[in-house]
Amino acid sequence: MFTSEQWNRSKFLKLDGGMPTTNTIFTTNFWKNIDIAVKFGCPFLSVLRLVDHERKPPMGYIYEAMDREKETIDQAFKNKEDKYEKVFKIIYKRWNCQLHQPLHAAGHYLNPALYYENTNVENDDEVMSGLILCIHKLALNEDKER
Repeated sequence: MFTSEQWNRSKFLKLDGGMPTTNTIFTTNFWKNIDIAVKFGCPFLSVLRLVDHERKPPMGYIYEAMDREKETIDQAFKNKEDKYEKVFKIIYKRWNCQLHQPLHAAGHYLNPALYYENTNVENDDEVMSGLILCIHKLALNEDKER
């Protein structure tokens, strides 16, 4: 677009930001930043689509989706943690205060689609402790109702 004759004749090129925008588009740094944004953005968007999806309840999938998102980002940056550690801090902060609930772990464990895909789930301490906490809470509630 920015190399076309149509852009060169465009009124937008002549506006205050037209030429600086064109110059920015042609810098290597701009495209490096776009690449970084895509590497972070695509995994996030897939999780957001899952959470916002109305046809399939996301409870049993959120835990797995977050794990896959982190793995995808890790691989996109070739396991160079210094490249994504700031973003992961934000992810963990949000995950720990809002999303990382025992119910999500229990939903992950009890989801047959994921259970048979990952038969090693019983060795995941986080998932198992979430499941046990949910069962314990349900048992306590049942005792109170009696």
